[in-house]
Amino acid sequence: MEKIKPHLPRKLTITMWDFSWYTMTMPGEPYHDLEQCFKEAVKRGYNTIRICAMPFLLFTEEGPRTGPLAFANLGQVGVRTRWYNCKGGAVLDGHQHLLNLFAYAKKYDCYIILSSWEYQQSPSFLKTPELFNELLAIPPQDRFMTLAKSMDQLIDYVKSEGLDDRIAYVELHNEIEFGRLTQVAIEAGIDGGNAGKLIQYTKPYVEKALAFLQKQHAELLITGCYTLNRPYSKDYLPENEQVAHFHMYINGMLHKLLDETGIMIPEADFPNALVQSMLRDDAPDFSTYQLPAGEEWRLYENPVGLKLLYIHDWCDPVKWDLYLYDHYGLYKQAMLQKVNERFMEAADWADDHNLPIAIGEGYVGYTPLLAQFEEGPVGKDIAEYCVKKGMELGFWGMVLCSNCAPHHPFWSDVEWQKKWNAFILRSE
Repeated sequence: MEKIKPHLPRKLTITMWDFSWYTMTMPGEPYHDLEQCFKEAVKRGYNTIRICAMPFLLFTEEGPRTGPLAFANLGQVGVRTRWYNCKGGAVLDGHQHLLNLFAYAKKYDCYIILSSWEYQQSPSFLKTPELFNELLAIPPQDRFMTLAKSMDQLIDYVKSEGLDDRIAYVELHNEIEFGRLTQVAIEAGIDGGNAGKLIQYTKPYVEKALAFLQKQHAELLITGCYTLNRPYSKDYLPENEQVAHFHMYINGMLHKLLDETGIMIPEADFPNALVQSMLRDDAPDFSTYQLPAGEEWRLYENPVGLKLLYIHDWCDPVKWDLYLYDHYGLYKQAMLQKVNERFMEAADWADDHNLPIAIGEGYVGYTPLLAQFEEGPVGKDIAEYCVKKGMELGFWGMVLCSNCAPHHPFWSDVEWQKKWNAFILRSE
């Protein structure tokens, strides 16, 4: 814990605004009034906002890109999902939007975790594919350093406005073992489903990128970002991380649901009987559920895929939740044991490296926008168990739930968030 900078909070209460803070800015959308979002965050007890800072979308290694950022939606796809349900049509001065975020952070005494989703979802929402194609055109072995150089320029830009004291820490990229940053390992023959081996193979690339940023910005904490979803040796992690930043999705009965629907099996019939039993009466035929013509690039190599988006869009959320409730008893002990084991492994590794530890996402998994399992009694119980375990182990920062943010219905449960953020802050 000695590495925490003196001006930073002793505990971080984190709300994850991901890329939605710039993709959902149209009138009526959650981030149309950014200052109001900060007011609501502080009311709920948060002191830290975790974002995709869009470093590559805003900066090259030479400096700021020119022109505004224009955003679109995915047509009929994603309308009742999380993250993919933006209206589209916004045109932003991205640099000013970033500075506004930092200015409000200063006004409301909050801090920002800078990350990037640019080799995952965030380019999918751009109006045109030029920047997406530019990202793909970068040789896989060069992508890590390219991100680092863009992030370097972004940090310099924030510094030039005197707002860098609002940076809690910097992640190179969100969930490095998932997404197009792993292409360098896959091209070398590494199994794309083996998270540990992907982490191990990409380790030297991440270490080099982190070292560059740490040299440029020695006063900041610079780190990677990995999940605890699957078991792997923590020796595979970069040796020069400065925050042990992890995500903890437990899945359990949610994984069973995904297995039984065949969503994750390319050759499986879809929609199968289970999927059909969960659909709304007005669900369209899956064969007609497509992105607008010519916009297939928006989901190119996206790990979520049309099958999962379809069931999130068109399931009856009550039937979805009932499935999870019906099967929770079979998985409860295993899920809680997974939390115990993975948190302890992470804590031991962080202790060995004298690092503060933060949980930036969690806990059940990716669920439809209108499903209410996570904000119900069982979902809350799981989240509370994770928060208590994290505080017991001395974690520096935690989310209450990935879905506690302005673009999720869980945001409306003000009192629960206040209670558990206060619990974290009392655990110094």
